[in-house]
Amino acid sequence: MGRSRHPDPLRHGVVFDLDGVLVMSEHLWEEAWVAYAARYGYEWTPLDTRTCQGMSVPEWGAYLGSRSSGDSAAAAAEVIDRVAESYRLGRVRLLDGATELLEAAASRGPVGLASSAPREIIDVVMGSMGIGRYFAATVSSAEVALGKPSPDVYTEAVNRLGIEPSGSVAVEDSTNGIKAAAAAGLTVIAVAHDEYPVAAEALALASSVRTSLGEVRQDIERLLDGQAEGFG
Repeated sequence: MGRSRHPDPLRHGVVFDLDGVLVMSEHLWEEAWVAYAARYGYEWTPLDTRTCQGMSVPEWGAYLGSRSSGDSAAAAAEVIDRVAESYRLGRVRLLDGATELLEAAASRGPVGLASSAPREIIDVVMGSMGIGRYFAATVSSAEVALGKPSPDVYTEAVNRLGIEPSGSVAVEDSTNGIKAAAAAGLTVIAVAHDEYPVAAEALALASSVRTSLGEVRQDIERLLDGQAEGFG
């Protein structure tokens, strides 16, 4: 399963998504989905991308395979290899303010990751980008029964951290991710990106919508310091 240091239980903490929150690699997944589908005559659309964002690897592999080669395992493996190679080539960087955001969160309680990325990608990010030290637990949606928008990956992260969802925060950027975190009972901060807009019904579930990680950090500081009205 995932990596966890089993910290002493605390009342609340923060669980982060990965793509679109700490790194911007969603375009790499989209590029790989488009390229694989095109080889088999399927024109991948932005709707396909929105549908797959947040899905676990088996789920989006099945979706892609059904529209292209018919082989979900081969489709998933090829896409993951392509994205991993992009990481190795240095095409992915931490978003501005990510380190400061993680430092602020970790100083206030346990920090976890609830990502749709496969374990291989999570471990590359944790090790190569110097942020693994901030995380008490990391969970891939491939390690739980259902991917986002099911709450499974967030529920598992909360359990591994030993925190209570009602007193904890999730940071998400996708429609499926926001729905998953809210369904798990966390207070959700949404990160908005023009390239991948979030559906209105998901934004309605977020406590705030921010366009920079600096703003997210300020929200987390207020929420975890108990300064935000209505945060329980």
